[in-house]
Amino acid sequence: MAQKRIGRRELLTGGALAAAAAGAAGYAGRDELARWWWRTTGRERPRTDGETDHAGAEWVAASSANWRWADRPADYTVDRVVVHVVQGSYHDALRVFRDPLHRAAAHYVVRGDGHVAQTVRELDVAFHSGNRRFNERSVGIEHEGYVDRPGDFTDAMYAASARLTAGICARYAIPVDRTHLVAHSEVPGADHTDPGPHWDWDRYLALVRAAARTPPATP
Repeated sequence: MAQKRIGRRELLTGGALAAAAAGAAGYAGRDELARWWWRTTGRERPRTDGETDHAGAEWVAASSANWRWADRPADYTVDRVVVHVVQGSYHDALRVFRDPLHRAAAHYVVRGDGHVAQTVRELDVAFHSGNRRFNERSVGIEHEGYVDRPGDFTDAMYAASARLTAGICARYAIPVDRTHLVAHSEVPGADHTDPGPHWDWDRYLALVRAAARTPPATP
């Protein structure tokens, strides 16, 4: 989540429809048509307060100013997971995500001990990447810590995040590779550096693939 502008990064550390022409093809055209289809036919899925998409996650709702109501993947194709690092603590992330003036939130926050909080439903568009189209097509995962402190990326964090990402990839048929699992710094137009050079992508992808092959635990 590391960011240039003081309005976001410093908060963490302390403080059109596009008209669908006849015969339009491709990502944008498909998603615009799908979005308006469910909105005009009353087929929006029911919601339950406090419900999470990831088993074992704690629900800590972000301010509604930091995300946008949607019905993914019915209205927007979900085909990316964006990996962030908070540049602060787990509690820093939850605090600013609840702040309506922050204007940003990720779907999940992973703590150093592996605990996971969900702050925005995967149905909805979280303002996490700084790129509208990427927000619409992705799930954002924040990780406690700092980009220049490799010790912040614990074994428990990697394992818990990998299980979380494996579930997301399974739900939306997202390939587990570096095209579809991306750093915040790789989002087009990003002015961020996270998760930084100490995030071990080879290890992470191996853990995600292993988690995808392991049946989820029975509650």
